[in-house]
Amino acid sequence: MHIEQYLDATYLKTAEQAKISKKENKAIVEQYIHEAIDYNFKLIMIRPEFVSLAKEMMLNTVSKVCIGTVIDFPKGDKSTAFKLVEAKKAIQDGADDLDFVLDYEAFKRGEIDLVKEQVLACTKLGLEHHKIVKWIIEVAALNNHQIVQLCALIKNVVIAHFKESSYESVFVKSSTGFYETKDGSPNGATIESVKLMLENAFPLPVKAAGGVRNYQEAVAMIKLGVKRIGTSSAKTIVDGNESNSMY
Repeated sequence: MHIEQYLDATYLKTAEQAKISKKENKAIVEQYIHEAIDYNFKLIMIRPEFVSLAKEMMLNTVSKVCIGTVIDFPKGDKSTAFKLVEAKKAIQDGADDLDFVLDYEAFKRGEIDLVKEQVLACTKLGLEHHKIVKWIIEVAALNNHQIVQLCALIKNVVIAHFKESSYESVFVKSSTGFYETKDGSPNGATIESVKLMLENAFPLPVKAAGGVRNYQEAVAMIKLGVKRIGTSSAKTIVDGNESNSMY
């Protein structure tokens, strides 16, 4: 198993969140990009402001590692128009994958038409530019019934409006890794939540993000059927070690 080709090596902290200077934070981003190139990970996932930096580094090394970024991160509560503007800029800067945070709170409030409009408009933009689109549903903010409903909603929008050949380019993704749970429960992918996603998002692929910290856990997710794993511990996983990272 070439596990590195399932891994989206991820670093999404701001300097403020990491409690370091912007210069130091940029150095960490560069380190993650170098590791992605050295280990031939599927993708490097970074914040939008670093996409052009990653693109330059990939070109300089003639690397085939893809570049991903997050849109309307981490809460997903901005308008569809905001999401589209941010996504267009990421595309211009060289992003290959666009991981949109769905407005899951609007979904929970019953604003279904708004959510459908968001999924349709943003997916259309991504596919028109031949990008991979991922929808982050934030499983830790949802109960099991809501996970099922939201996966089905995304799937149904995609099936209704796009060709079957596009399905493999639209993922449902578990988590941002930044959601704060009140009871200390996992804020990322769990076996239970991923099973629900796989069952109800099909034929769309699933990305398990957050909580995968070692090789065994990564293999278990892949055996369940996920096509991508988002983790800040990609190097640790491939090296066969254990990470204490929360993402």
